[in-house]
Amino acid sequence: MKILVCVKQVPEPDAVIRVDDRERWIRDESSIAYKMNRFDEFAVEEALLIRQAFPGTSVEVISVGPDRAAMVVKRAIGMGADNGVHVETEDHGYLNPFTVASLIAEYARDRHYDLIFTGVMAEDDMQGMVGPMLAELLSLPCATFTIFEKISTETRTIYVEREIRGGYRDTLELKFPAVLTIQGGINKPRYPSLSNMLRAKHQKLETIAAGPDEQPGPRQEVVRVSYPRKSRSGMVLKGTRQEKAARLLKILMEKHLFKE
Repeated sequence: MKILVCVKQVPEPDAVIRVDDRERWIRDESSIAYKMNRFDEFAVEEALLIRQAFPGTSVEVISVGPDRAAMVVKRAIGMGADNGVHVETEDHGYLNPFTVASLIAEYARDRHYDLIFTGVMAEDDMQGMVGPMLAELLSLPCATFTIFEKISTETRTIYVEREIRGGYRDTLELKFPAVLTIQGGINKPRYPSLSNMLRAKHQKLETIAAGPDEQPGPRQEVVRVSYPRKSRSGMVLKGTRQEKAARLLKILMEKHLFKE
């Protein structure tokens, strides 16, 4: 079985970031620390758990981004992935999901992967479109928000439970090959081991240059990026204690924070 896991590099949550001069994304400064997208860590871990359950499975990791994005591929190898691929772009700014999905699809199209995993969404733009777009480009079945999976090698199918609203789960059975977006909490991602980190340090990645001519045109555009506006709003309740209590209760009920 062959599994491809798509990972993304995002800024650390506590990194001090500044909006660029065009207000289209953040400034790519040397002071910003980057890491692997948290949801992608769950995807890598799920692939490694499948490899443990089915010996002979290979796990490859791919990332699209500038030269610094190779770091997250190395980290995935440190977690235990077998090989890594870096589709290197010249642009250090925002990469729209269609471009990313197209570049990954171009790489994966003739390599006969049984499963392709992505994280359920990216921490920086909070979008979860690369996985479904990738499935559409490759004409593969797709399950999003996967919280449980079970593989049958005899029928070459994967049973999937995906989270939906209200705490319910939707159950699916997909034939190989398939694309899954992995929900956080499906497992507990492991820390990279020392031996694997040493292997990752010396292991050569497959690097593919993706200049402007190789990138498909974007299907969406970031219009503007801005800092959150500071706002303060409050209400002072006046009257007797009973009147203020009744008014407060009405407000809570109107906001559906309190039931009758």
